[in-house]
Amino acid sequence: MDTTHDVFNQPSPLVGYNLFETNRPLRDALKFNAPELQTAGLHELGETIGSAEMQTHARLANVNGPQLHTHDRFGRRIDEVEFHPSYHALMKAAVGAGLHGTPWGGTNPAAHVKRAAGFMLFTELEPSILCPISMTYAATPALRSNAAVYADWGAKLGSLWYDPALKSFKDKPGVTMGMGMTEKQGGSDVRANTTRALRVGSDAWGERYEITGHKWFFSAPMCDAFLVLAQAPTGLTCFFLPRVLPEWMADGASNDVRNGIRIQRLKDKLGNKANASSEVEFLGASAWLVGEEGRGIPQILEMGTMTRLDCALGTSGLMRQALSLALNHTAQRHAFGKSLIDQPLMKNVLADLALESEAATALAIRLARAFDHPHDEHERLMARILTPVAKFWICKRGSHFAQEAMECLGGNGYVEEGGEGVMARVYREMPLNSIWEGAGNIMALDLLRGLRKGDAAAALAQELAPARGEHVSLDRLIDALPSRIDLLASETEARRLAQDVALAVQGALLAQTSPPAVVGAFCASRLGGDWGQAFGTLGAGTDFDSILQRAMPR
Repeated sequence: MDTTHDVFNQPSPLVGYNLFETNRPLRDALKFNAPELQTAGLHELGETIGSAEMQTHARLANVNGPQLHTHDRFGRRIDEVEFHPSYHALMKAAVGAGLHGTPWGGTNPAAHVKRAAGFMLFTELEPSILCPISMTYAATPALRSNAAVYADWGAKLGSLWYDPALKSFKDKPGVTMGMGMTEKQGGSDVRANTTRALRVGSDAWGERYEITGHKWFFSAPMCDAFLVLAQAPTGLTCFFLPRVLPEWMADGASNDVRNGIRIQRLKDKLGNKANASSEVEFLGASAWLVGEEGRGIPQILEMGTMTRLDCALGTSGLMRQALSLALNHTAQRHAFGKSLIDQPLMKNVLADLALESEAATALAIRLARAFDHPHDEHERLMARILTPVAKFWICKRGSHFAQEAMECLGGNGYVEEGGEGVMARVYREMPLNSIWEGAGNIMALDLLRGLRKGDAAAALAQELAPARGEHVSLDRLIDALPSRIDLLASETEARRLAQDVALAVQGALLAQTSPPAVVGAFCASRLGGDWGQAFGTLGAGTDFDSILQRAMPR
């Protein structure tokens, strides 16, 4: 029988490679920001998450999404979310790599940078399971405001053991935490929250309240506990709300008495499919005061700083994965007599994407460094400035980046194919980090607030000074930035200011960490104006081959 066709000129999947070993921009960023960092663990993680086994887990966790069970078969209310076993395999790997609360309890002087690199690498494999990982990271230090709770939970929040069972914290080797902040009527304006907190007494964990109300976005509802915002008599306040009540409240009946959390439904989202995002109601749920009553806003802002770091890290990781997929495809696919990667215009597109990815990596890891030095005034100011800048700019660029990378694969990039189409998954995931934890306008306005605190402008000038003389366009922007801060420091033009600061810092970082081909092309295009309005518009004098050789995933 004659065959209709043979399958040829189709690339092999990108699998079985070490994501850390082949990521030269990430390795150079680590050398610059944490030169003494031991990277053996990152090499091991890169090997693990590049394996076919872990890629299969990522696919299965996404195509077999979480399922809500409000009642058991006997009619009892249980409010449980069931996950595919691959979800738990991914969670076990992420927790085992210390991507959650571990930096807060260790002695590694570069703990946050190391964790940031691991978070970026894991995002390339599967980003949506990292939601509870990120929230645990951000919530852990906040619990120090309740010493009794932290004494019981702190060590377990940094444990390398993952236990998915819904049971008392005391019976688990490790725990995770989530957050419940926004409500349907307010969104980012948490001051509009209507959820109420009524004080009912005190016990071993301090001041205890009953929480009644709702949360419109309540991700990872199977976490062991949550930090939630509710209106107390003196104003918006932060509370610690466990899924399972402590033993002293069990009335002797059971140590598995569930708190008053009712899961109404799971969100049907564009992407982020493996993660269970839910709507919940609190029916007199027991919660304990964290910090001072009426001080919920400052506490949520402090936690938001860390989750916003993870948004920048996550999008940087997704950029790297999209770029790697595009490079892998175009290096193997032939058209018009040569490989796609050797076609001049495709080479321009790929090199442009590589510049964007490397700049995102440099900025995200630099921001992580600031968290390792909280008592250094310069680093404190840089954390305050760069957090909204990195969150705004990197995440805002992500969706455009993914679309262009998808186009490099043609129709193959648009196909889901039961989860095998990784590029489609990356594309659907990209908008989330720009929205979550404060969308673009919130970040731009937060930059304005940051510039008003301390000598932020001087700190920014100090940060940029070592890069002077590396490129004329970078020098020009550094010189102009103080006046631009004055001119654009208004709500109407805050996005333009955030963009300028981001590009200046990215250019300065690349000037200190990257090869001349990367620095020259980035500064000429992003800062010097030798660039169009789409990726693939670099000038003809760009050293495309050097940029692409540096970016190749294998």
